[in-house]
Amino acid sequence: MSFFARPDYKSDTTQFIEQLRTQKPDLEAKQLAGRALLWDKNVDSEIWQEYNAGEIPQQPYVYQTKA
Repeated sequence: MSFFARPDYKSDTTQFIEQLRTQKPDLEAKQLAGRALLWDKNVDSEIWQEYNAGEIPQQPYVYQTKA
């Protein structure tokens, strides 16, 4: 066993999260549902390719005027 191991120690943050999970058992499901609203989206590859094809390459120094 390691000299620095403290098996009975739990940080305040860990205790808070465990307490929150016991008080609200549906919390993780709500988090996943909220994530699905904004982040988990299906991407249409054709539209994405058209978007990338329309980009104009940026000049090396943005603030330099064209000669």
